[in-house]
Amino acid sequence: MPQATQTIIGQTNPIAIMFFIAFVIVTLVITYWAAKRTRTTKDFYAAGRNVTGFQNGLALAGDYMSAASFLGIAGLVSTRGYDGLIYSVGWLVGWPIVMFLISEPLRNLGKYTFADVVAYRLNQRPIRAAAAAGSLVTVLTYLIAQMVGAGTLVKLMFGLPYEAAIIIVGALMIAYVLFGGMIATTWVQIIKAVLLLGGATLLVFLTLSKFGFSYADLFGQAEKLYTSKFLEPGGLITSPIDAFSLGLALMFGTAGLPHILMRFYTVPDAKEARKSVFYATGFIGYFYILTVTIGFGAAVLVGQKIIMGIDKGGNMAGPLLAEALGGTPFLGFLAAVAFATILAVVSGLTLAGASAFSHDLFVGVIRRGQASEKEEVKMAKMATLGLGIAAVLLGIMFKGQNVAFLVGLTFAIAASANFPALLMSITWKKFTTKGAVTSIYTGLTVATVLIILSPTVWVDIVHKTEKTAVENQIKMIESTSSAKIADLEKQKTPALKSEKLAALDTSIAGEKKLADEQIKTEKAKMPKAIFPLKNPGIYSMAAAFLIGIIVSLLWRDKKAEEKFAGEKLREYIGIGAEE
Repeated sequence: MPQATQTIIGQTNPIAIMFFIAFVIVTLVITYWAAKRTRTTKDFYAAGRNVTGFQNGLALAGDYMSAASFLGIAGLVSTRGYDGLIYSVGWLVGWPIVMFLISEPLRNLGKYTFADVVAYRLNQRPIRAAAAAGSLVTVLTYLIAQMVGAGTLVKLMFGLPYEAAIIIVGALMIAYVLFGGMIATTWVQIIKAVLLLGGATLLVFLTLSKFGFSYADLFGQAEKLYTSKFLEPGGLITSPIDAFSLGLALMFGTAGLPHILMRFYTVPDAKEARKSVFYATGFIGYFYILTVTIGFGAAVLVGQKIIMGIDKGGNMAGPLLAEALGGTPFLGFLAAVAFATILAVVSGLTLAGASAFSHDLFVGVIRRGQASEKEEVKMAKMATLGLGIAAVLLGIMFKGQNVAFLVGLTFAIAASANFPALLMSITWKKFTTKGAVTSIYTGLTVATVLIILSPTVWVDIVHKTEKTAVENQIKMIESTSSAKIADLEKQKTPALKSEKLAALDTSIAGEKKLADEQIKTEKAKMPKAIFPLKNPGIYSMAAAFLIGIIVSLLWRDKKAEEKFAGEKLREYIGIGAEE
């Protein structure tokens, strides 16, 4: 199968810019339309609860199908093969948990944030302060990762400067949320989801057409190029515990992401909430199947050399495949869709952060629940502006930094700080205020500290210089050894006597052994992480659950226990959900 030999990625692409301007114009018109309909807190936070299950399913899918999913998973599969599936499956299987455990209680018990549910029968102020801390850290870490990704992506795809890209993304996301609130954000997500699903479907159709629409042929070609190991587990994560921990964080982190959870308040009732998760699961599952196909297609039709030559992480695999199959116009369309994807996700994150600040911190903690709707919306808009400016500044500050750990940290915090408290508040009668607060802070602290001590930060960032020095030394040893062995191989001519041939073979074997020993010595100098796992989910989640349970059992709260029956009744039938 012939592979692509060149690309225009990295140069200014007028078609991509044209598609992106068209997207921006359409979404700004929607924002203008939404602004005229956004008057109350219910409009601003929850789109007036007038979004249907199908529309919310598309918007949820749009919120969830980030650039990291679209570009990252395809890139991981194209460079690491089978193990890229861990991310797609891990993210996908979190949705049944959301559907069966979270969506209905969330819609019936809460109004705008997940803290409404956790604090329903407990002491409001400490719960809201802790939940807001968990939400804001989750939102900020995810925002930084998305903004840095946006700058890098636009630099590669559009040929624009990094800082200009960050400022454009920041200005547009502020405009969407500030003027259109949840109504504009929802429709931006819906448009982006349709474009992304349509573009990825076309890309997969063109890919499979090259293989007679046969997956067996596609995988067979991949095996020929990269050996059978490419189709086996172990290419990315070698430790089973690490893989399990990562899977836990991806699965349960989904059920703790603030911008996902607040979408259940946009539908009129619990039935529509469940329907929206059903539709979202279908769209997201279909999308992840597409990204896996795109990854294997890129590995065969583009080749790892070009993919990793543009970006070592393989993030350009999808766009490169689009260029190879559909030329510059298709590359331009997909680049614009990728940029729109980032724009839509950061808008959802900003709105979730603004809600946590204004609804939980300002109204719930500072004003003790005594604030008018006008004051709350005003504070939410100020928070939107503040978060938008902070995201732009942090995006510029983190330019050129390896921020991949922030995505892992986001899911680890969401799974450890937000999810355990949310689940125990819904399902456990003896759960108390002290138990909830200590659970949230424990999950937040343990996840953050362990990520810093993990190989992802401690080795790759803190001791980057030492790691690079060791890697360079190993490369030099391999290069020197290969040159010596090649020189010895050249001396092996047919006219050579058997004794001389045997001596050369001995020299080659000795050279290989020497290189192996030197490499082993150098690897021993590699900096070691204090915490061995790349993702701490298995420990941070366990700690959050354990502390929440122990503290709740030690300091019982009879009043909270007495309110549990009333909470369950409202959770099941939704009476009073609109009060």
